[in-house]
Amino acid sequence: MSLLKRRQALRFTLAAFAVPAMVAAAMADGHVATHTVTIKGFKFEPANLTINAGDKVVFVNADAAPHTATANNKSFGTGRLKKGQQAALVFKSAGKFAYFCEVHPKMKASITVK
Repeated sequence: MSLLKRRQALRFTLAAFAVPAMVAAAMADGHVATHTVTIKGFKFEPANLTINAGDKVVFVNADAAPHTATANNKSFGTGRLKKGQQAALVFKSAGKFAYFCEVHPKMKASITVK
């Protein structure tokens, strides 16, 4: 095999291993997704959300009335949000987290963290 063909083969081999390695590194670098829960019509939308550990959830109040998103076990809460206000929470551990609005307790939803 000529020197030129060996170099081409070497470049091809390196490229074949480099692409999967770059993809794996990008996935491992902690890419965090942001999800939005809209509070409107006295409901959380979506009512059931599934996310990955480390993802951020932004709660946006689109109602005229104030609302909260408060864990049933009080492990998290947005505080009272007025119309147009928002709060962001990061979910670091796996589990299913049921939550409700403290102002309107019949408003309920859940977040499942993988």
